[in-house]
Amino acid sequence: MSIRQFPPLRLLLLALLVLPAALGAQVYAQTLGLAQVLEAARQNLDVSMAQQSLAAAQADVVSADRAPFPVFTAKTSQMYLDKGINGNQGIGGGAFGQKNIDKSGGIDWTWERGNKRNLRTQSAKQQALAAGADLQDMLVTQQIAAAAAYFDLLAARERNHEMHLLSRSVLQLSKSAGLRLKAGDLSTQDTLRLEIEAQRALADARSAQLDQQRAVLLLQQITKLPINLNTWKVTADWPTIQVQAPTQGVLQTWVDQRADVVAARERVTAASAALELAQAQKKADVTLGSSLDHDPRFSNRMLELRLSLPLIWGYGYEGEIGRAQAQLAQAQSLFEKTKRDASADLQRLLEEFSAALERETLYEQDILPRARKVAEQAERAFTLGASSLTDLLDARRTLRATLIEAAFTRADYAKAYEAWRLRTTPVLSDTR
Repeated sequence: MSIRQFPPLRLLLLALLVLPAALGAQVYAQTLGLAQVLEAARQNLDVSMAQQSLAAAQADVVSADRAPFPVFTAKTSQMYLDKGINGNQGIGGGAFGQKNIDKSGGIDWTWERGNKRNLRTQSAKQQALAAGADLQDMLVTQQIAAAAAYFDLLAARERNHEMHLLSRSVLQLSKSAGLRLKAGDLSTQDTLRLEIEAQRALADARSAQLDQQRAVLLLQQITKLPINLNTWKVTADWPTIQVQAPTQGVLQTWVDQRADVVAARERVTAASAALELAQAQKKADVTLGSSLDHDPRFSNRMLELRLSLPLIWGYGYEGEIGRAQAQLAQAQSLFEKTKRDASADLQRLLEEFSAALERETLYEQDILPRARKVAEQAERAFTLGASSLTDLLDARRTLRATLIEAAFTRADYAKAYEAWRLRTTPVLSDTR
């Protein structure tokens, strides 16, 4: 029978031919690069909690910027219960409005003096600005941590790759040594030394693989990305080493624009407004009110006007003012400490950036190429019988140590560069 007579079978065969290609095209459907890592760090749980704190601070502004609510009061009085309900001598019959009862309804409103509402609102707004700066600082902190984890992953992958290549090369040498031992061209001791070296290379490769898995777990913890190295394509977004580190010291503008410094400065302004608000309590608030009375026995429309205010005797809000003064002094001290810490942190980042750039340039352009060349020459010479096993092992051990150091050096430079870049970027968001 022809296969055309069985459309389901034909479709099945076509699917079997197309499916592997489709799966192969989607193996690396997810791409992980520095941009994706930084964006994911901007949406993790720590940033979410900072956003919620900002939303709460902005809600405080809404609640602070309002006047006291007016109070409505309704009451009845002067009901002569002892005279019964006959006619006009007691409560009286008929509808409620016709009864001999004094009925009144009125409104009372408190007038806040001393600019209390504006001061209260100003303090809340400054706290909201500080919360916004805290959010920016959290964003920078999480992005620095995510970038560090990402570069550690790249270094672990590179070290894992190099260690596996090195282990395969040593295994090949070990097999060649076995053949030379049978041919009588190599001693048993040298053969065993090569086998031991091959086992050490395998152990190093396994350790490198474990470091890679740890780096993946750490990056997952910070970014909440379901990273799978088997299905994700990790892009090596290493920063270029041609970037020149700043030659000058830490500029004051870099310190002033840091988010943590901005937050501390806004809290000083908020504490100053809170102190003025505490001092404004000395100006008593006045409550104004009026009510309309109705009593059929005397008049249908009687107006009552009221004015009340607290008598501030023997206490001038010294407790509230003293607390506000202490909190202002605390905010000022914290601001000065934050500025000093920020300056020292930027100086540390600058020195780490400069040193890491110098080390990365040295390893990339000089040390690592030489170590590879020496190892290749030693391996070729040993294969041709022109050098001893000791020279070969020394060269390979030097290469292994250099590869490990070069991977960590490149990661250190990338982390220092990214931390410096993020910390010296101006705060662009505005929470006003």
